[in-house]
Amino acid sequence: MTARVVKHKVDWAAFGRGFRVMVPLWAGVVPFAVAYAVTARANGLSVWETCLMSVTVFAGASQFAAAGQFMAGGVPGVASALALVGTTFVLNARHVLYGLSLSRQLPLSRAQRLVAAQFLTDEAYGMVLVAGPRDPGGLSLGFLLGAELSLFAAWNAATLLGALAGAVLPDPDALGVGVIFPLAFLGLLVPLLAGRVAVLVALLSGLGAWGLGQVLPGGLVVLLVGVGGALLGALVSTRAGGRA
Repeated sequence: MTARVVKHKVDWAAFGRGFRVMVPLWAGVVPFAVAYAVTARANGLSVWETCLMSVTVFAGASQFAAAGQFMAGGVPGVASALALVGTTFVLNARHVLYGLSLSRQLPLSRAQRLVAAQFLTDEAYGMVLVAGPRDPGGLSLGFLLGAELSLFAAWNAATLLGALAGAVLPDPDALGVGVIFPLAFLGLLVPLLAGRVAVLVALLSGLGAWGLGQVLPGGLVVLLVGVGGALLGALVSTRAGGRA
């Protein structure tokens, strides 16, 4: 059976609420956008090339990986380019799950999905999943785009800042901002843990992610643990229902 596609229009009030809900996370985004820009400039990219990558790619880890391929202003060879594509795919494989999850809760047209997919990030997905249903208008296209473009704006503004003045800015790691995203996601997760099954699946998934993270890239870990956690939750719920 094909899912019904709702013809959403952008509600600008919801867009504003989605935009604002992401503002607290800017503190974690800005330093790393600056760090990317400093890395890209050090590896030979010009200011506009550095900013163009943030506008068109908009994927932090992938941009760091790509910046490393432009050593001394050189263009990557075929082998390096293929390796870069493969690395980018692995790093971003988790977005397949994000897209599937969002499509179940917010059916969109094909054109709307293409736009939403371009700006989707880990942070926007997590915040929209939790805060979207609580919005006065419910989870909507406007709220989703507002959240996505909020980080897009912060990332690109900070990229420009870093490209122009990165050499005089402090090291982001020294500021301790790396804990912002884990704490934010932990804050989003806890209210969702309703019942023993959810707690059990979350604990086992966390342990699995930690173990796989020792040997696999982060994007692939999220994909594997996401699928495994979903299957585990379905199995435990089915058995619990059968005994009821």
